[in-house]
Amino acid sequence: MSDSKKYFELYDDVYIAGRWHLSTPDVDVHGREIDPWQFKYGEVVKLEAAPLLWMVRPGRELDFSLTGLTVPLVNERVVSVFEQLGLAQEVQFIPTRVEGFSEPYFLLNALRIIRCIDDARCDEVLYWLPEDNRPDKLGQYQNVVGLKVDPAKVGSASIFRPWGWTVTLIVSERIKLAMERAGIVGAKFMEA
Repeated sequence: MSDSKKYFELYDDVYIAGRWHLSTPDVDVHGREIDPWQFKYGEVVKLEAAPLLWMVRPGRELDFSLTGLTVPLVNERVVSVFEQLGLAQEVQFIPTRVEGFSEPYFLLNALRIIRCIDDARCDEVLYWLPEDNRPDKLGQYQNVVGLKVDPAKVGSASIFRPWGWTVTLIVSERIKLAMERAGIVGAKFMEA
């Protein structure tokens, strides 16, 4: 393991008092259904119209939060941090409307999936097995506790989802530090 590269799970701080909680991005502004899982495929998403989110629990808006299905929602401050870091090739910011708010928000779509989970260093990993009767998930992770990545397998990526466990978003220490310096509200980091 390289001691010069650190990676972190990026999640939202659910303990911020009075914070908002948002819906899954499963409809657009015209009420048409969209597939919320497409934001976990590591590919550019093309939509006919902006996704529409609504409040599951009204409250204080955040710079960074996770919607239903752990899809990141960010504001212009977060977009600015990523632009300053030159990460346009690694992320897609999808304009999104949050019901009751006029300011622009964006779904953050990580454009890379990397096979990098270090099973031996994780607290626990469980795989989908034939007896689970889920052939679509066979060999993928069913659960990962205490996720750790192998930096040698990450290459030059700064933001990505780990193969087989795309419910989490991983960022480099460079992104973590830039978000902290910018005072981004809602983002939490756990070393992976």
